[in-house]
Amino acid sequence: MLPRSYPDQHCSIAATLELIGDRWTLLLIREAFLGTRRFDELQRNLGLSRTVLTERLGRLVENGLLERVCYQHHPERHEYRLTERGRDLWPALVALRFFGDRHLMAGKPPVIWRHRDCGGELSDRRVCERCGAELDSGDVEPWAGPGALPHTKAWLEQRRNSPDGSPNEPARAPLPPPPFRREPVEESR
Repeated sequence: MLPRSYPDQHCSIAATLELIGDRWTLLLIREAFLGTRRFDELQRNLGLSRTVLTERLGRLVENGLLERVCYQHHPERHEYRLTERGRDLWPALVALRFFGDRHLMAGKPPVIWRHRDCGGELSDRRVCERCGAELDSGDVEPWAGPGALPHTKAWLEQRRNSPDGSPNEPARAPLPPPPFRREPVEESR
């Protein structure tokens, strides 16, 4: 396993990588931007062990990127919400998303972000392609893109139809599979 710290580097990028440089941490931040807030949903969507998820969430809370908020008292249950500091990662995630869409998804993104006000798509410069408004994470909502798998489409539709726009609300029907995990494919012999 690679080290988490870069003691010989006096660099903002190295310091940021110490905090968010592993793949699970960035995917947890992605989930937070999508509105996934509860431990079980995070575990289900990412396929992480409880131990790894607990450790990563603890680090994100300790470093002020997420806050742990009680949403139920008997029994006590918590959810994880982005802080202002966590929301400052929005430009980095947009850049990573557009890089992946362009170079790894053959130009067929699984998810696109649309401006809530006019429906225009978010550009790689975080500007609405329709009206030209500069957009932040609260100004957009995710929609299935041309590369979306069927369960991604179902998950995003359910998210939009929940009372608070969150996939964490109690579902009336069984939850579709996690949005970004591929279904296991049985090999033919």
